[in-house]
Amino acid sequence: MTQRLPPLYALRAFEAVARHLSFRKAAEELYVTPAAISHQIKTLEDYLGFHLFRRTKNALALTEAAQAGLPQVREGFERLAKATRQMREHHRSSDLTVLTAPSFAAKWLVPRLHRFAERHPEINLRILASINAVDRVIVSELSTDEFFNQDVVDVQIRFGQTPHTGCQQDKLFSVAMVPLCSPSLLQGSHPLRSPPDLRHHTLLHDEIAYEEGRPGWAGWLRAAGIEAIDPERGSYFSHTLLALEAAVAGQGVVLALRLLAEAELAAGRLVIPFGPELVLPQAYYLLICPQGMAQQPRIAAFREWLLEEVTGTGKRAGGPAGARRATARLSKTQAQCGQDR
Repeated sequence: MTQRLPPLYALRAFEAVARHLSFRKAAEELYVTPAAISHQIKTLEDYLGFHLFRRTKNALALTEAAQAGLPQVREGFERLAKATRQMREHHRSSDLTVLTAPSFAAKWLVPRLHRFAERHPEINLRILASINAVDRVIVSELSTDEFFNQDVVDVQIRFGQTPHTGCQQDKLFSVAMVPLCSPSLLQGSHPLRSPPDLRHHTLLHDEIAYEEGRPGWAGWLRAAGIEAIDPERGSYFSHTLLALEAAVAGQGVVLALRLLAEAELAAGRLVIPFGPELVLPQAYYLLICPQGMAQQPRIAAFREWLLEEVTGTGKRAGGPAGARRATARLSKTQAQCGQDR
């Protein structure tokens, strides 16, 4: 007969109190009240038939019996966590979750995903769009687990310039900032023909760009040699997609990454009225995954496909020859990234 186990909630409360030697801190960790923790400890003590803690004048201490059993309790929870991860990984063996910025997902990645699905119908792809996929934090100071949360995210397509130790990364694109507007602004009473004409039009600001450290209108106007225009005037948007849509609607001129406006430029919904183009030599879109996971079949398949798309060979590559060419490019890109790091 299987031996009856004590209540797992009570064991969890015991382990947390033993680690913190505090009912209050254990309650904060487990998102319950100190009274609930006290109740769970009492339940476990009733089950065992002896006390687990003793109170001194200013502290909480484990009894000898509790000290004897605590290592095995901790090991048990570690084994349960490991078993849960293994079950999750087995279930997700055909799933791939990609974290990227909403603007990159909407404007570049999603329009191409049908080609990945056609090539790898066995992989269930999940795109997780989040503004956390830009370097708004010092990612080099985070542990790989903190940076990745591997229970949720397999790979990241990230904008920034901060390399992260413990991760495999491939450079996808260098980027450039350009002014963008609706073709309608090239006509009318104040047509946009040269940078000084901006004084007659609304400047559209992408606040995420400032948080990422991209140059704003002040930097662009300085590069264009324009001093008579206030770079802070205009309309501000909390998201790149909103700023681009405002430009498409003819509400002003936005300074944005050219890469994110490919579809609008090709369709004629946006135009680049004039230069200069500001190249950001130290900022890239990067494909990042934890070191050691890059060769997992689902991740390797996605990386191979993505690098083909970046180099413009995605529509042409096919069959064994195409796969060999993609693998060769992948190895070359990895070597270049290793040198850059």
